[in-house]
Amino acid sequence: MVLAALTACAGPYQYYGGTGIHDATAAELAGSWENVEGTRVVLRRDGTALFEKLDGQDFDFEDGWRLSGAGTWQLADNDGGQVVRLALAARTQVESRSSVTAADASTPDPPSKYAWSFYVDRDQHDELKLFFFYGDPDIGNTYVMTRETR
Repeated sequence: MVLAALTACAGPYQYYGGTGIHDATAAELAGSWENVEGTRVVLRRDGTALFEKLDGQDFDFEDGWRLSGAGTWQLADNDGGQVVRLALAARTQVESRSSVTAADASTPDPPSKYAWSFYVDRDQHDELKLFFFYGDPDIGNTYVMTRETR
């Protein structure tokens, strides 16, 4: 009974061990990535990155801000799989998702610098995709980025 109470609030990603992907290369990840919400991330071969309308991860997503700017990226390999770490160093623009009211006084100011960790995975066609979890950890929502199709 006590164990059930302790794990009742443990959502899917709280114990997520990773994708198990260990074969992606930085050269393979370099390029433009997008999601269905209009977010765009460019990972350059030199380790720099450009961000357009990138939402916060985990509970920061609930704040509704979307950051644009420049920063860096790197590919890390952990026991559970590879992760792309993004760091926003210079924010150039802040937007708000339409579902969040800009006049809400309880919404904190968007950060001027921010860091994300995207899990590296492959789809059914062996194409790379990047994702992180957002919102309430009990729900396990994923924010997925795929190779830009433009």
